[in-house]
Amino acid sequence: MRFELYRDGKGEWRWRLRAENGEVVADSGEGYGRREDCEHGIALVKGATNARVVDMTLKMA
Repeated sequence: MRFELYRDGKGEWRWRLRAENGEVVADSGEGYGRREDCEHGIALVKGATNARVVDMTLKMA
């Protein structure tokens, strides 16, 4: 897996996470005006290894 950092058509910074088979498995979902902010978004995702999974299809009590 690798993170790709790039500029979109509007000149904003974005990232995407690409699997070894070339498929994009996640992306930033928004453009960033500054490269540093985009890199911070990547760092947040990389640091979320212990994030819990919430099944949103279950009814809330």
